[in-house]
Amino acid sequence: MSPVIASPLSSPKPRSRLAAVARPSRSEAEEAVRTLIRWAGDDPGREGLLGTPDRVVRAFREHFTGYEQDPVALLQRTFEETDGYDEIVMLKDIRFESHCEHHLAPIIGKVHVAYLPNHRVVGISKLARLVDVYAKRLQIQEKMTAQIANTINEVLQPKGVGVVIEAAHQCMTARGTHKPGTMLVTSRMLGEFRTDPTSRREVLAMLGTPGSAKLDNV
Repeated sequence: MSPVIASPLSSPKPRSRLAAVARPSRSEAEEAVRTLIRWAGDDPGREGLLGTPDRVVRAFREHFTGYEQDPVALLQRTFEETDGYDEIVMLKDIRFESHCEHHLAPIIGKVHVAYLPNHRVVGISKLARLVDVYAKRLQIQEKMTAQIANTINEVLQPKGVGVVIEAAHQCMTARGTHKPGTMLVTSRMLGEFRTDPTSRREVLAMLGTPGSAKLDNV
């Protein structure tokens, strides 16, 4: 059986899709970096910092490529030939790197994604790429958790979706309260994983994350 590609007319549009934003020119972006260097108290014209604006701008394009990708398009290609498979599909320990939208500080952690298929499945690499699309944007972890779960739910329309994220936030570990070793755990459960306690416990047991016991009571 051939892969199923959902019609753009019938595919729901996730609430997380962004309106286009006009970007400044590269030279304007580099000048902004020079301004920040001066704000930090250094001279952007000295030898060691001459190439920094160019490097920072190139790094920004790499860090935030998620703005250039459509999360819905990633999940359009699905497969119905599963020999009746109707159990949980889970992809664990998807490493991600993101940036806090409040301080532009790194967020580094893992995402665990699970869904209960409803006649069709998606290639597992697409789940990892979906995580990257949302991670490579300015984020807060709570929003990113919801965006991943909502997109899977709205495009694949499975019986249940579960997303758990564990991450360290350098806006908390390297500045501010300076609490290294802390880990933020967030979750979003939809469909049967939200309404059926047995299904919810099964997902959390499969995850085996440090926060599973607590999450089971949320």
